[in-house]
Amino acid sequence: MKIAMVGSGYVGLVSGACFADFGHEVVCIDKDQAKIDRLHAGVMPIYEPGLDALVAGNVKAGRLTFTTD
Repeated sequence: MKIAMVGSGYVGLVSGACFADFGHEVVCIDKDQAKIDRLHAGVMPIYEPGLDALVAGNVKAGRLTFTTD
């Protein structure tokens, strides 16, 4: 399944990372370019234990991407 998450904060990023970990293709969309740039660099915009590893693993697997478009 392909999923688009609008927002990459507390709800969108965590939910998107979990859906990607379940095997779905997820794109997180956010209007804040700086936030998307930090996510591409592996810097989490929020603190959630284990989120950085979950995001990194799914980005590496190609199931999780970030965009402003």
